Amino acid sequence: MSLIKVVGIDLAKLVFSIHGVDQHGKCKLRKTVKRNKLLAEIAKLPKCIIAMEACSGAHYWVREFKKLGHDVRIIASKFVIPYRQNEKNDAEAICEAATIK
Repeated sequence: MSLIKVVGIDLAKLVFSIHGVDQHGKCKLRKTVKRNKLLAEIAKLPKCIIAMEACSGAHYWVREFKKLGHDVRIIASKFVIPYRQNEKNDAEAICEAATIK
């Protein structure tokens, strides 16, 4: 797991999707995690960029992930929408939007 550079998280009510890629954009992590297990799952990851779509609960998670030493980014929905294509899930689209400069 030390190869993961960027993680995209699709925040929801009970079940969250996580998608992680390495520096070349290859998928290294794809998981579905319940709300009560998310913090423990992120704590296992090496320090990386974590991206989430802006929503009411995003600021809480930003504070928690920053305590673990991660670089956390919140992305507005309008910047994620262009990356939602075909069979991509939202976490993958968020991850891709975070890697574009």
